[in-house]
Amino acid sequence: MRKSRDRGLIQDLNITNLVDVALTILVVFIITAPMMTPGIDVSLPKTDASLPHDEEGITVTIKGDKTLFIENEKIDPKKFEARLKDILMSKPPGITVYLRSDKNIDYGFVVEIVGKMRKAGVKELGLVAEFTP
Repeated sequence: MRKSRDRGLIQDLNITNLVDVALTILVVFIITAPMMTPGIDVSLPKTDASLPHDEEGITVTIKGDKTLFIENEKIDPKKFEARLKDILMSKPPGITVYLRSDKNIDYGFVVEIVGKMRKAGVKELGLVAEFTP
C-alpha cells in the first residue's frame, strides 16, 4: 500500500507580486501621462484670474506666425471654418471650443478667427491663458 504524503502545498493564490507590479506601472502612467500629451508651443498671455480649460473640449490654437491648428492638425485659414464645422458635427452638441492664441497676435486677427468659429456653429467659447498667481 502506498502512503499518501502531505506535500504541504498551499492552494491559495499569492498575488502580492502581481499587485506590486500593477501598482508600480499605474503610478508610472499617472506621472507620465500629462507629459505625453502633444501640444503646440504657444506663448500664452498671463493672467492672475483662473480661466478653466476642460480637456473634453476642442482646442483651436493660433501661433505667433498666424498658423491655425484645430487640436494638433494644421489648418489652412481658408478651410478653417469648414473643417471646424465638420469636427463640431462629429462631437456632442454644446461642446466647448477653447481658443489658445500667442500673446503677440494682433487683436483683429483673433476677432476674425472668433467670427469664423461662430459662423461654424460654436456656441461655447473659452479663452486659454497662463495662470500666474
